[in-house]
Amino acid sequence: MLLHTHIENGFQIFGIQISFYGIIIALAITFAIFVASRIAKKRNFSKDDIFTLALYVIPFSIIGARLYFVIFSGYNYSFWQIFEIWNGGLAILGGVIGGTIAILLYSIIHKKSFLALADIAAPSLIIGQAIGRIGCYFAGCCYGIETVDPALQWFPISEQINGVWHLSTMFYESFWCFLCFPFLLWIFNKSKSVGIATFSYMIMYGFGRFFIEIFRGESLYLFDTGIKVSQALSALIFLAGVIGIVLIYLIPKIKTYLQERKNR
Repeated sequence: MLLHTHIENGFQIFGIQISFYGIIIALAITFAIFVASRIAKKRNFSKDDIFTLALYVIPFSIIGARLYFVIFSGYNYSFWQIFEIWNGGLAILGGVIGGTIAILLYSIIHKKSFLALADIAAPSLIIGQAIGRIGCYFAGCCYGIETVDPALQWFPISEQINGVWHLSTMFYESFWCFLCFPFLLWIFNKSKSVGIATFSYMIMYGFGRFFIEIFRGESLYLFDTGIKVSQALSALIFLAGVIGIVLIYLIPKIKTYLQERKNR
């Protein structure tokens, strides 16, 4: 049996603390941009378009991730503490919301198709999430409920946090995102309708995250309701994705039907 105790979150170089979490998040962002730049041509965008878009998305995603955490953490942050992201406290769904706002803003300013850009972002985002979630292991966050069954007390099914075994839900989500990536890439390459990849991402990630949240021990709650905010939002994302796919296939048929009635 492979036993494991949570390891240190970084190392020092010339007195400067280097975080493993920060390194992995940087790798996740870099790889996501690389994937987006490689597939952009499929939606008639250049690599320069993607690099410019990244200048919008990265800061908005960080801001969104931080605000989401601050709002739902239940901790009374001072004004300056809100900006202390080096002390931890980023939520991926907040980053997705912030990134979506950035893509919308970019599409308005540069007069580009929002859904076409979102399609490029979909597979790029999910592979970034797959890599980024590994960073949560080093940060010692996003772990699951306590593992009381000795048969499950082994790495990477579970991990020890302060001497207590917990389900390694960060790895579950990472595995789910890695699994979704090739499917999303295939959908992106094969779909003829703009928006299919975007809504497919919403369905896949929303579905996986909803069920993983059941086993999360360290979750953000919707104020005092006892509802896990990320689980509720994941359900909404899933439903929105289903509705989006249905509309993409229904709208052309409705237009054809109305045109036929008009021509009678």
